[in-house]
Amino acid sequence: MMMRGGRSLVSSPPAFSNDASKLLVCTSNTVSVFSTATGFQITSLEGHTALVTSVLVVPPSSPAAKVLCYCWTASLDGTIRYWDFSVPELLKTIEIRVPIFSMVIPSFLDVPAEDKGKHEDLFAYVFIKDTKETQDKSKALRRQIRKCNLSKSCLVGRLILGETKKLEVLTVSPSGKFFGICNKFKLHIWKVPDQGSEHAAVRKITLHHTKKITVITFHPTQRIIAAGDVTGRILTWRGFGNRAFAGSNGIENQKLINVQEDKPGVRDNDDADSCSTWHWHSAEVNVLSFSSDGTYLYSGGKEGVLVVWQLDTGKKKFLPRIGSPLLYFIDSPDPTLSSISCADNQIHLLKMPSMGILKTISGIKAPCCYPVKYEGWGNGIAFDQTAGLVALRTENYCIQFYSLFDDRGISEVQVCERNHQPGDDVTVIVTAVALSIDGSLMSTSEVKLAEEGIGGLVCLKFWQARSQNKEFSLSTIVYEPHRDAGISAVTFHPSCNMVVSSSFGGDFKVWRCNSDISQNDQMRQNFSWTCHAVGSYKKKPMTAAVFSADGSVLAVAAETLITLWNPYKNVLLAVLGETLTPIVNLSFIGKSDNVVAASCGSNPQLSVWSMSKLSLSWSYKLRIEAVASALDLSSFAALALLPESSNETPFKGRDGVILLYNATDPVPTAIWSVRKAKGGALGFLQVNPSSVEEISIDGQGKQYGYASIYGELPELDKKRPETPWVPSFPSERPWETIFSGSSHNLPPLTKLCSAFLESLLEKRAAAVE
Repeated sequence: MMMRGGRSLVSSPPAFSNDASKLLVCTSNTVSVFSTATGFQITSLEGHTALVTSVLVVPPSSPAAKVLCYCWTASLDGTIRYWDFSVPELLKTIEIRVPIFSMVIPSFLDVPAEDKGKHEDLFAYVFIKDTKETQDKSKALRRQIRKCNLSKSCLVGRLILGETKKLEVLTVSPSGKFFGICNKFKLHIWKVPDQGSEHAAVRKITLHHTKKITVITFHPTQRIIAAGDVTGRILTWRGFGNRAFAGSNGIENQKLINVQEDKPGVRDNDDADSCSTWHWHSAEVNVLSFSSDGTYLYSGGKEGVLVVWQLDTGKKKFLPRIGSPLLYFIDSPDPTLSSISCADNQIHLLKMPSMGILKTISGIKAPCCYPVKYEGWGNGIAFDQTAGLVALRTENYCIQFYSLFDDRGISEVQVCERNHQPGDDVTVIVTAVALSIDGSLMSTSEVKLAEEGIGGLVCLKFWQARSQNKEFSLSTIVYEPHRDAGISAVTFHPSCNMVVSSSFGGDFKVWRCNSDISQNDQMRQNFSWTCHAVGSYKKKPMTAAVFSADGSVLAVAAETLITLWNPYKNVLLAVLGETLTPIVNLSFIGKSDNVVAASCGSNPQLSVWSMSKLSLSWSYKLRIEAVASALDLSSFAALALLPESSNETPFKGRDGVILLYNATDPVPTAIWSVRKAKGGALGFLQVNPSSVEEISIDGQGKQYGYASIYGELPELDKKRPETPWVPSFPSERPWETIFSGSSHNLPPLTKLCSAFLESLLEKRAAAVE
């Protein structure tokens, strides 16, 4: 069984269902359907074989039709599909045979046959890449806007509405009368033909600007279009297309609007009445959207702030500190609900008009980019083996807890108190994160970067969980735990509150926890950590550390050597061999007496050492990125990077493999090829299989609806075990067995009280006269 997760939620704009109870999100080659009430995934639409780029919900033809759940999707696989996402069920597939980057359907002609003699054809406008070979190579690389007849399942002849060199996104007006794109310094707008004729003329105008335009949006009722540019400015054109789109009255209107002074702000001879400019954003504008009534304009960008402009007055209010650049703002059919998609792979559901965040649909966050100097420091990924969670470092100085089985973010822990803004320079680096076996304790290490060679600080922090939702509170901070040296590894003892930190400065420290119970409003256990012991070996840099499965042995890598210690007495037990290059990963192999080491450098190596023989068992010359062992087995897994020459092998397109070994056998028992192995991590999970929802087995067995959120209902056992009969009179110690029977067999309290009280009293021996 293989489970995949961690896909992007923000590759394309999402869409609300007609009753606003569901949110459809493009997630790789599927469309995930989330509940807006809970934020949990309900179902998914599976069938596309490449990235889904557009999802469009069919609007209802009447108020009673709001319960209908139909949508169109487009993908880079060259198909357009029609779905019933309430089941879910694929109803229709249209083969376009060219990648589709964007799609709009200006009007959904869903008219019943009894109301009209015949159905008119339904047309979509698609932004595609023409993959046909031509003699003109510059033409072959151009993207095209084409018209597609969805009713006849084909493109409309050779009609090309426009061409661009770069990928752009089509934007349609809420009225369905216009659609447009931004192309460098220009804004192209097409008027949708009034008739459903396949070959009806599509008229076009172009508006100009001095800066590159990044996003556009249409007013819902008036001829107003707004655009944002790379400098943070917002331009609003009023009365666009009065000449080109006026029909028979175009000549008269042209005479009336032909003087430059009568068109304030309009450049050249653009077809618009006026153009006004607002400027608040300091960087490019990514989000623009009018409110459903057209009174307000929403904007957002790299600052992570949603700005609400009053269209008539220009007054504004803000939703600040969202924490990530904004990508999309979507209104729902419910005027009290909207969504905003952020670059950190999160979708926030907003309560309008107060703009409070109701729910957050959280995907896995991308790791932050660190300077090359700190790439090999510590381990930035840790696994909660019992809960099936992974802890990841994020760019806003947080640790994200992500559920591997539910495929969603659980919580975040703010490791560094910094007023982080998107785009700010990195000032603090979280170099390592470690979790205890039960996931109740966490330790992190961080480095505050020096500014112009002055300053710099290393911190070791200890955290304790306050709830099942992985809400951690800080218990202890240790500044400069290894003098001015950086921390190379942090690891927890498997059975007691003990942590070991190793440093490049040539020592390791054993930290013990002192817990006490403080009684406030609630009972709370406080943890304080102190240094228990310090160890070193010939002043060599300590590059890795790990405990054995029972915690009786501590292995610390002293550059190219493996030193074995008694962690309780801090006594050196033995020293194992020597590798060619420094060791960066260590792991005891479950119940066996072996330890696996991975070294990096010019001569990378994966080696297995026997502790009983104090010698090398076997080794491979492999570049290992991560190593993990199962606590209750004698096997381990290694993530190996493939050489660049392997692109010509069957591993084409994949840069790594996961090798599963038995401790005593150098031949791997299983091999899986993977993508993006660089910077990856491995972990064995100790999760009860009966409590884990089965997501996919060879593409089958997907669960939907109630089961996808709460799991399967327990099956009732028809053969119930017979409950032993409990007598209704008290025995000598009835309270020990009386509650093991059925409730209707319980004797009255009056019969038990006297026997219970007599058992607590000491009987006096009879006096002998």
